[in-house]
Amino acid sequence: MYVVVAYDIRTDTKAGQKRLRRIAQVCVNHGQRVQKSVFECQVDELQFADLVRQLRDVIHPAEDSIRIYRVHDFSKRTLVSLGREIGIDFEEPMIL
Repeated sequence: MYVVVAYDIRTDTKAGQKRLRRIAQVCVNHGQRVQKSVFECQVDELQFADLVRQLRDVIHPAEDSIRIYRVHDFSKRTLVSLGREIGIDFEEPMIL
């Protein structure tokens, strides 16, 4: 499945800055950053559950917000991208 993860983490404290880095690292492990706090991910059901669990374990629910959107796909027919193109083709082999 394809998902978009968007987050807003309170960073006016050192603890918030640490949470922000940890959230970003969890997202990097599951997909690609397309904006500062937005990631596109292609995951199966197990990876999706793991992503949600890891994010839930990091956030401070009273201060932070994470939204995860399930989308049909990231193809050119469903995605409108303006400006610099930084998307990834999930159908091609990924070299890490």
